[in-house]
Amino acid sequence: MATTLVNKFLPNVNSKLWSSSTLISANGLKSFICNFQCRHASFNPRELKKFYKNASIATADGWYEINLDKRKLRTPLGNVFKVPSEPLALAVATEWNSQESVVNRNTMHLTVLCNTALENPMHKTREQLSESIVHFLETDTVCYRLTEPPELAKLESEKWDPILEWAANRYGLEITPTTSISPPLVSTESKVIIRRHLLSYSDWALFGYHYAVDSIKSLLIVMALVDKHISVEKAVELARLEQFFQTNHWGTVEWYHNMEQYELQSRLAAAALFVHWCSESSTIKQKASIYPV
Repeated sequence: MATTLVNKFLPNVNSKLWSSSTLISANGLKSFICNFQCRHASFNPRELKKFYKNASIATADGWYEINLDKRKLRTPLGNVFKVPSEPLALAVATEWNSQESVVNRNTMHLTVLCNTALENPMHKTREQLSESIVHFLETDTVCYRLTEPPELAKLESEKWDPILEWAANRYGLEITPTTSISPPLVSTESKVIIRRHLLSYSDWALFGYHYAVDSIKSLLIVMALVDKHISVEKAVELARLEQFFQTNHWGTVEWYHNMEQYELQSRLAAAALFVHWCSESSTIKQKASIYPV
């Protein structure tokens, strides 16, 4: 099903490009491809009129650049836009080719991630970046439990406890959730394990990791997602469990809640793929160009 969606929405992208996307089910991949143009009306200040016909990729000094017609894409600070992975370059080119009459940069999550990794606006070292990710444990969604109403407390245990059990079995993490305003109990050894795990990733991948964790406010859910233990849809469901519980009882705001869910799935899928593509040295054996969808 996922392959069918790739062929439908990205007919010119080699299927090998999505070899890392087994963590994304069909619906998640579809929401990643969808740009949600209807969510961002024409008055959006981040939109600009489309000024090119085709985005393609080219190689230069071991990097991959994006060409908009015959002009090189540049970062917001004016530097040449370049990425270390061919699959990532093809996916970024797809984002630019997916734009219609306007370029809606709010929907181009991979482009945003690449710009952040290239320019590092906060000038963070990899140690500082990994430390800021570890810091999310103190407010991790799955570690804060409610006791009322009982139905929600039971649901949180049923859905979130398996993530804690997986983290304990997979990485040996010792984390005790809290039901008060006090932070959860996280052993010192657990923090050391997570830091060591994060530092095994490339600098670029760490930016993607941070983007994912910041999007859903849970390091543990993102770890399970990146390890392909859960899908994007499942990760979003776990991160929004309390909201899902409330909307199931009181109803949803028409369009708003669904669009919010799909937007979060889109951001998270982009971040997960970004992490994998920046952690693998994979090459697509095909012409280095991609045509408009």
